[in-house]
Amino acid sequence: QVQLVESGGGSVQAGGSLRLSCVVFGHIYSGCVGWFRQAPGKEREGVAVINFGGSGTHYADSVKGRFTISQEYAKNTVYLQMNSLKPEDTAMYYCAAKAYTVCSVAYWQSLGRYDSWGQGTQVSVSS
Repeated sequence: QVQLVESGGGSVQAGGSLRLSCVVFGHIYSGCVGWFRQAPGKEREGVAVINFGGSGTHYADSVKGRFTISQEYAKNTVYLQMNSLKPEDTAMYYCAAKAYTVCSVAYWQSLGRYDSWGQGTQVSVSS
């Protein structure tokens, strides 16, 4: 069973940066791991995903050029570096994983494809 533990959230001013971390506990040697977010009153949406143990990433259009997803495989950790933060980035950020699958450009934003979720870490950006 895979468990995901997020950290790194906080409060920053617009234009600031944060780095989120997601530690993957469990026997997952490959898969699709990424970040989703949910703002109050809004649906959860995909932010970025990475092929865990491999290469290849996908990003939501709203974060391209500002956010970077990466991994440190030896530490079973996936990061989300968030730069040039905007107030509209304010949300609870969740790590999600689907073992032994490749992140599909067509389906990576589909919540139902992920069977492991973290508890979330709050990101608040003030103007």
